[in-house]
Amino acid sequence: MSKDVIEVRGAEQHNLTDVDVEIPREELTVVTGLSGSGKSSLAFDTIYAEGQRRYIESLSAYARNFLGQMDKPQVESVEGLSPAISIDQKNAANNPRSTVGTVTELHDYLRLLYARVGTPHCPECGREVGEQSAENMVSRILELPEGTKLKIAAPIVRDQKGAFEDRFDELVGEGYSRVEVDGEEYDLTLDRPDLDENYDHTIDVIVDRVQVGPDARSRITDSVETALEEAHGILKVIVPDPPEGVELGGASARSTGDLADETDSDEDDEITGEDRLVVEFSEDLACTHCGIDISEIETRSFSFNSPHGACPECEGLGETKEVSEDLVITDPEKPLKHVFEPWSYNRTYYSRQLDNVAEHFGVDLETPFEELDSEIQRQFLYGTDDVVHFQWQTKNGTREKTERFEGVIPNLKRRHVETDSDRAREHIEEFMATTTCPNCEGTRLKAESRAVLVDGTSITEVNELSIGDALEHFEGMEEGMSERDAKIATEILKEIRARLGFMQEVGLTYLTLDREASTLSGGESQRIRLATQIGSGLVGVLYVLDEPSIGLHQRDNDRLLNTLEELRDLGNTLLVVEHDTATMRRADNIVDMGPGPGKQGGEIVVNGPLADVLETDESVTGEYLSGDRAIPVPDERRDPDGSLTIRGARQHNLDDLDVEIPLGTFTAITGVSGSGKSTLMHDVLYKGLAREMNDNTSVNPGEHDAIDGIDGIETVRLIDQSPIGRTPRSNPATYTDVFDHIRELFAETKLAKQRGYEKGRFSFNVKGGRCEACGGQGTVTIDMNFLSNVEVPCEECGGDRYNAETLDVTYKGKNIADVLEMTIAEAHDFFEGHPGIRRRLELLEDVGLGYMKLGQPSTTLSGGEAQRVKLAEELGKKDSGETLYLLDEPTTGLHPEDERKLIDVLHRLTEDGNTVVVIEHELDLVKNADRLVDLGPEGGENGGEIVATGTPEEVAQTDGSYTGQYLRDLLPAIDLDGPRSDREQAAPPAADD
Repeated sequence: MSKDVIEVRGAEQHNLTDVDVEIPREELTVVTGLSGSGKSSLAFDTIYAEGQRRYIESLSAYARNFLGQMDKPQVESVEGLSPAISIDQKNAANNPRSTVGTVTELHDYLRLLYARVGTPHCPECGREVGEQSAENMVSRILELPEGTKLKIAAPIVRDQKGAFEDRFDELVGEGYSRVEVDGEEYDLTLDRPDLDENYDHTIDVIVDRVQVGPDARSRITDSVETALEEAHGILKVIVPDPPEGVELGGASARSTGDLADETDSDEDDEITGEDRLVVEFSEDLACTHCGIDISEIETRSFSFNSPHGACPECEGLGETKEVSEDLVITDPEKPLKHVFEPWSYNRTYYSRQLDNVAEHFGVDLETPFEELDSEIQRQFLYGTDDVVHFQWQTKNGTREKTERFEGVIPNLKRRHVETDSDRAREHIEEFMATTTCPNCEGTRLKAESRAVLVDGTSITEVNELSIGDALEHFEGMEEGMSERDAKIATEILKEIRARLGFMQEVGLTYLTLDREASTLSGGESQRIRLATQIGSGLVGVLYVLDEPSIGLHQRDNDRLLNTLEELRDLGNTLLVVEHDTATMRRADNIVDMGPGPGKQGGEIVVNGPLADVLETDESVTGEYLSGDRAIPVPDERRDPDGSLTIRGARQHNLDDLDVEIPLGTFTAITGVSGSGKSTLMHDVLYKGLAREMNDNTSVNPGEHDAIDGIDGIETVRLIDQSPIGRTPRSNPATYTDVFDHIRELFAETKLAKQRGYEKGRFSFNVKGGRCEACGGQGTVTIDMNFLSNVEVPCEECGGDRYNAETLDVTYKGKNIADVLEMTIAEAHDFFEGHPGIRRRLELLEDVGLGYMKLGQPSTTLSGGEAQRVKLAEELGKKDSGETLYLLDEPTTGLHPEDERKLIDVLHRLTEDGNTVVVIEHELDLVKNADRLVDLGPEGGENGGEIVATGTPEEVAQTDGSYTGQYLRDLLPAIDLDGPRSDREQAAPPAADD
């Protein structure tokens, strides 16, 4: 065996049929083939799994206790393996505290930067604050020009009411004669101030009056220490006649006029008046002006996952749940006595309160709420300004009390906190909406942390920047720092810029650092991890990637491929499971699996460079790459039957858009990554319709003015890539209800009737027919103590899930366990004589899932497979037309041959009078749409606009559309003022230009 290859021998994992294959090292290899042909089984479940298993086995038993133990894949041998890293499509994190900044470790470096060189400011007045020793204060004073006259004072009273006669007596007794009261100097032995005790006053004891000079250090030091002792760590330096331009405490002396306003000045910690400069110093980190103590600045001060940095109101989440006025009053046309929805369940008690409050205001309970004066509406909702006389009847007579009415919303807030009843709390939560935290305004950090600045910018302002803007912000930042700060910050800034640069390389420029990781698509999460790997600079690693092109526009895909080649050129081996033809054309080697899906696959059709694939007759992939087989362009585009119009969409980066969705057509929403596609379809369109059509007040749609034309659709259905079930008990057969029909069929057999077995006997979820040893799961979990738990087939049923008596019942020679092991294609042929079963299985085949087993656990399905199971289930419903189907990248994980089947299904849905809207980048599907809505022109702040709308042909002729640029080569010849080769490129340049 050559050391230049990874050699796999006898791989039989899942549907692999004793596969032998050699993967060249330090090259980019694409593993492709029809859906279900065994690509992931080879790349992830065999090669990657074996690499991880060997690494873990090399560790001590103690370490394995924490890392877990991996099962050995079904393979004879794998030689030439490198340390393996998997970069898959799973979300970066589901934790609401995780952001782009935290998962990329950028936030850790930001926290370090702000903790080491950040300048604290007062969160109230914005003045710069700092802690200084007495020696440091003396040095700052001696920096003043020689000959400068100044007063060293101890601020003993600040903004307090009183006449302070006793305090003046104490000062005289301690030997102090001069004070400044409210900015005016007095000699207590001659002219004691007469103060109004009803007003706030400020008193500064003049400890010494000195002149700056080389011989004054000792005297100034003694006076500073005395003043600090008198004022408990605070010192005030007053320069009555400062030289022009003199600095003390970081700002130049200047005149502001009225000395009476000096305590209200907004300067950092300096106050200037007519020929006067006043500076305060503190031994502690505190704002001497506001009297606020600031806790010590540490890295944890900037972590919203720590109580030292998190906003106390929202605990670092940036959001709080508040009682919503819109949810409390869903129909303001209702009369006052029925308008408050949360009080509807206890009308006796609350109607009594409303009776008394209505009588207090002199209004009728039958009056519609919307007709009440706005001020009266406010007091019903938030509490009365005056007391109300409450009177009610009890068994013992009339009871009375006089107090302010609490208000409906404050009542709900209080009860939500105080109640011990889960039922009551859940009831109130129905009327609460998630809103941005009013305390931190969604920034997650406490006020003190937000007031620390680096280069005049807080850490929360940096987190709100996009990757591209943040990179520009940190460029050359050291140049504006002091020598000390620049020395500390240089390495930190280097790491920050490097990570931002890697994120930019993989096309994530538009993401903001505070974006929640849970809102990222699978492709975005994968590219974040990819950027992290580039930053690690590892060499000799095996990277296994799962369809990295998913969710990427062709423009962004070019950037991704450049990144993959960069990883390869470092000396790494890349094994990429992919259907994207552009990726295959740039790969060094292609492993084409097949020849068919499921049991028809699991073999190597061809293993070699692109030329070998193109020349292989058995390769369906090669036929699509060569153009011998292609997805056709429709002969004509459908005309719309009305329209659904979104007005004023402003959510996230959408720029006040009016978007028209033609009804009765197939529409694709396109655009580069981050251009606003998901925001438009999920947040605005789907949630807006869910709220309007289903009166679902718990749904909070994205910001928009209105959605017109709702009467043109009967219902809306979102078919996304979320799992169809979260337990192994759920599978395609149960989700699509085909298993119900199969169980009914088995219950009708002769033996089942003889034994009295009903439909429930053939369910593995209930007692009776299932194997009780494994609870119908077919496997048993073995506790391996310090090793990871192992799933083994149940000894009782051998993995069949059912007991022996149930398995005695057969149909056409197959028992119920045998049927669950059939692929959908096999089951379709097996149940050919049963129209109800056959029709449902046909739908699963139509969406390209013929290779999948009926009983395959839902937990093992990819996002794309789960979406297509849902699509098949929707197709099986009785369709009256006029349904709006919304799909998010339905081509995920599909080979072009399977994609062709999916496109046929979408056309069929549209032909039945429905409207289909998809978010999609795959051009073969895009060119099949009747209409396109192309967003852009870029991602993030530079996106959110409509670049082009119309048929694919019209978009292809639109200057400025990236989608149009790539569509031109796939559509019939389009005349753009001459042959394409002879005209200037009208569309934007490619990403690598």
